[in-house]
Amino acid sequence: MRATVIGGGLAGITAALRLADAGAAVTLLEARPRLGGLTHSFRRSVADQDLWIDNGQHVFLRCCTAYTDLLDRLGVRDQVELQPRLDVTVRSEASTRVGRLRRATLPPPLHLAVALAGYPWLGLAAKARLVPAVVALGRLDRTAPTTDERSFGAWLADHGQGARAIEALWDLIGVATLNATADRASLALAATVFQLGLLDSPDAADIGWARVPLQQLHGDAATRALAAAGVEVRTGSRMSSLQGIDTDALVLAVPPDQARRLLPTDALDLPDGWVEGLGSAPILNLHLVYDRAVLEEPFTAAVDSPLQWVFDRTGHSGLSQGQYVAVSLSAAQAYAELPVAELRTRFLPHVEALLPRARGAQLLDFFVTREPHATFDPTPGTARFRPPARTRRRGLYVAGAWTATGWPATMEGAVRSGNDAAAAVLEDQPSRLEVVA
Repeated sequence: MRATVIGGGLAGITAALRLADAGAAVTLLEARPRLGGLTHSFRRSVADQDLWIDNGQHVFLRCCTAYTDLLDRLGVRDQVELQPRLDVTVRSEASTRVGRLRRATLPPPLHLAVALAGYPWLGLAAKARLVPAVVALGRLDRTAPTTDERSFGAWLADHGQGARAIEALWDLIGVATLNATADRASLALAATVFQLGLLDSPDAADIGWARVPLQQLHGDAATRALAAAGVEVRTGSRMSSLQGIDTDALVLAVPPDQARRLLPTDALDLPDGWVEGLGSAPILNLHLVYDRAVLEEPFTAAVDSPLQWVFDRTGHSGLSQGQYVAVSLSAAQAYAELPVAELRTRFLPHVEALLPRARGAQLLDFFVTREPHATFDPTPGTARFRPPARTRRRGLYVAGAWTATGWPATMEGAVRSGNDAAAAVLEDQPSRLEVVA
């Protein structure tokens, strides 16, 4: 069987490897000059040092088994760090106290009981109201269509969660994983995050991150693995049409707007305007290079601040003197189009308020990376716009974190979609691609 994969992000890489491992003759076409999709790196000179800069701060959890399986397949599992136990420092601009979310070895939800009991950013009454809400969330049927139609924020309010609890706890986790605040997020997708990440297993939420640039971890490693598997990779191959592609099966692993442009009009069983229904949500990253250390931990989360998560990227980037930190701003619609100078003026005082050591440090560089369409917008009702891997046309399949994986738009969701598409191809064993405009 001959198979063609269009798109060299994590979904396309996964599908191509799975198909090649099953004996298919695979060609992968990617418009960019590199593989890796939205997880890539570039070079930048800072203070006479040539640094690796990731376009975003991508982390994963221990429950992201499809993603870690891909790392194993690429031979780079030793190039990531995975916490032996969930441990998150939480800082506030309003206090010098430091909070900590560290799990115990007890079964869920007791594994977080001690950490939440001592969590300084919630009062006793709010902590008491957490218990019934967590129990109810664990019992929620996240696959029910009515669950997707409801907002996470409305559900939290109905379960006694006030604005402070949402800001200091629920959104602390939810915004980074969903790319949406609780009031804008589908309850089904939020339940997926919290059930699989916190409530199904005590170690599920242990956090992992790359110790090397993302381009090395994903794109470069995939190039080697695909070549070893016999996959023909053609970068710089921008497709304007599917007509004339000579293949038995085609996996289209591209963003939704590109998929709609390339697919036959009746290929997906979706409502009209499905791309607009999915929408998109931006993520911004602020990059700051200092002449000295300003952050003690590998990363910290923030409350009472417009900052969300701050990461130490020093060793990862190749910086030999000083410290390089990156601030990740998810659900960044309010900041997406602001110029760099305004972002610096607006956010630098908050960095110095959150990290007191930054006040006396010299800022050597400040720059911004933007992903205007980082993910689909995970609003209530989104599920009806997410198609399965199979289309209505023989031999034609779709993949990408925006498809019907049941997960939000994460690296895990992207890899799962590639696995789903490859599994459908192998089950169908098509002998000819059917594409009619």
